[in-house]
Amino acid sequence: MLIQLNGLNILTDPTWSERASPVRFAGPRRWVAPGIAFEELPPLDVVLESHNHYDHLDAGTVRRLAGTHPQASWIVPLGLASFVQKRGARPSAVVELDWWGDWKAESLRIAATPAQHFSSRGFGDRGDTLWCGFALTGANGQRVYFAGDTGYHPEFGTIGERYGPFDVALMPIGAYEPRWFMRYLHMNPEEAVAAFRGLKARVMVPIHWGTFKLTDEAMDEPPIRARAAWDAAGLPPGGYRQLAHGETLTL
Repeated sequence: MLIQLNGLNILTDPTWSERASPVRFAGPRRWVAPGIAFEELPPLDVVLESHNHYDHLDAGTVRRLAGTHPQASWIVPLGLASFVQKRGARPSAVVELDWWGDWKAESLRIAATPAQHFSSRGFGDRGDTLWCGFALTGANGQRVYFAGDTGYHPEFGTIGERYGPFDVALMPIGAYEPRWFMRYLHMNPEEAVAAFRGLKARVMVPIHWGTFKLTDEAMDEPPIRARAAWDAAGLPPGGYRQLAHGETLTL
């Protein structure tokens, strides 16, 4: 996502590569182009990286962003600073956060929030770096929650109490089948709606679906189920804002 808040341009887990993979000739290939062409990005102020999986932390994209937008700050969970620094990010512009830790700029506060997931980019490094979501608070009180990659966990209510109420919550709804395995890593659409209710946010924008084929469910199933779960929960119809790739929502 490209978030524009208080005049700042903020990217979440950016990936412009064709594959989510350590190699160019294999691995999950994009089903759709990026929502905005790399060359059309506005000047970036902040890049958020929630964890180190290949579909979220793309080495080629990090190099391109660091070279084209050297002024941007990089906010990452514990252990990931060296990754982005080695690919061109200025050391002074990289901030590592633990869960519940925060970083403040003149018109923005960013806090790292708990998530239920894991980290790994190869053999033998599982859990060496942290994973997280992010809560953003603008100078005028606007609040945005980006869940990152996560299974359903009991801390959503606490996140809402500490950093909410959120104007918009970016909630992952895809990559959830088979459930016996993926339930610990990714929420399904029904759990995403339940987590949203725990956050006490105003608007839900579903993310983490329709770009890479990672799991067993059909590519178009997550938003269908998420909309049905939203309606079944009796939530306001206008609060669910499903975006097409490249679509803009103004709040």
